[in-house]
Amino acid sequence: MGGDDRRPTDAGKSHASEQLGMRAETLKGHLDGLLLATLEDGPLHGYAIIEALRIRSGGTFDLPSGTVYPALHRLERTGLIESSWSTHAGRRRRSYKLTSAGRRALADERRSWQDFSAAVTGLLDQRAQPAPT
Repeated sequence: MGGDDRRPTDAGKSHASEQLGMRAETLKGHLDGLLLATLEDGPLHGYAIIEALRIRSGGTFDLPSGTVYPALHRLERTGLIESSWSTHAGRRRRSYKLTSAGRRALADERRSWQDFSAAVTGLLDQRAQPAPT
């Protein structure tokens, strides 16, 4: 019978994966700023950074280590963060902290985000501006 023969569960899966794809794509340009902001209050080891992102975002950014660690290594190569090794409970772990360049980059990221956010809000929030007559 011609129409859409997908089962409802397949449609739900498709919609859910589209949402995740959109979230990942949206996050892509902002991950560095989010990581820098997470380190603003002091050094954290990798797992603590992942947990802080998850908790501070209300669970929205529950990122896999395969996303976070390469970004941390890239930020370190560019001089925005630095790392050091320590031992805790008999295990070695790497902690990351902001450099002064990282603090400046975070301030720039915040200004850029505020400008971008205001522009998007102006376009998407119909109450923000009356329609031209």
